[in-house]
Amino acid sequence: MDLHSIETLAQAVSYRSVMVVVQSLVKSFGELKAVNGVNFEVRKGTCFGLLGPNGAGKSTTISMIVGTLVPDSGQVTIDGKSIAGETDPLRRKIGFVPQELALFEDINFVQNLSFFASLYGMTKSETEARTKAVLTIVGLSDRATEPVKNFSGGMKRRLNIAIALIHSPELLVLDEPTVGVDPQSRNSIFDVLEQLKADGMTLIYTSHYMEEVERMCDHIAIIDHGKVMMMGTLDELLRTLPCRFQLRFSFADQEIASEAEAVLGRGKIGTIFRTESTVEVLPDHNAKAIVDSVNELQSAGLVFDDMRVERGTLEEVFLKSTGKSLRD
Repeated sequence: MDLHSIETLAQAVSYRSVMVVVQSLVKSFGELKAVNGVNFEVRKGTCFGLLGPNGAGKSTTISMIVGTLVPDSGQVTIDGKSIAGETDPLRRKIGFVPQELALFEDINFVQNLSFFASLYGMTKSETEARTKAVLTIVGLSDRATEPVKNFSGGMKRRLNIAIALIHSPELLVLDEPTVGVDPQSRNSIFDVLEQLKADGMTLIYTSHYMEEVERMCDHIAIIDHGKVMMMGTLDELLRTLPCRFQLRFSFADQEIASEAEAVLGRGKIGTIFRTESTVEVLPDHNAKAIVDSVNELQSAGLVFDDMRVERGTLEEVFLKSTGKSLRD
């Protein structure tokens, strides 16, 4: 096989491994350009996170991916095929979990699923089989015949996910799926989504909760003013911070802390800050900082009561990309 054939084969294999390609998407509403040239791709079996402040263009981008909005220019391809509006059969590959609950509260779980299954033209036998399956997936088999109005907020959120799964989609798009739920319910939703990903489903996930994106997502894009500001794995994004972690030493009193500040400063380990009896080190060389800091203090005979290593966070990257001013 010649080099050209090998390259062609490699491209074909790579193409088959990508579920979603978002290419040069643009969408305006009057004078407002909500999305302005967004590009990214989502590989099969991974979770892709979209972060951004209010009005950044996340929801508009999501709407174009699921086919409820048509872009002014650019395109979205799902599993290698372009999606063309709300009636495109390609949308059957997509399950969408909207931020607002999309369910009927006066009927039960099974009846909700049956209604949405009928919208996909599923047969009675298909609906019964899938209903049983998704009940198990979201952990609500024992509440199947209870009116939804009796459900807690977390249970309704899980039902919202179940509805999106009824037609066996290959891509699950989730827009703020844990809004307003308690920590236990949030953790239960994470368990469901992590199992779906482990089973090979592709996820696109938007959230304002940074810890959720850190936990769930293999790749992350930060969007602002309709553009992708930063994109990469969590580790790649954290590398953009001036310091990927900081050291915090606590001492018995301010006098010892002041001595430690001077000692660590002479050691040229990094930037040193002191607040009363606490000294923080923002290291110049991450790999050596812990050992060097402890050695300097021990050599000077200074004993610390506590030492903590705090790594940089996705929130710091987010604020670096989008600014700290409030958005309404």
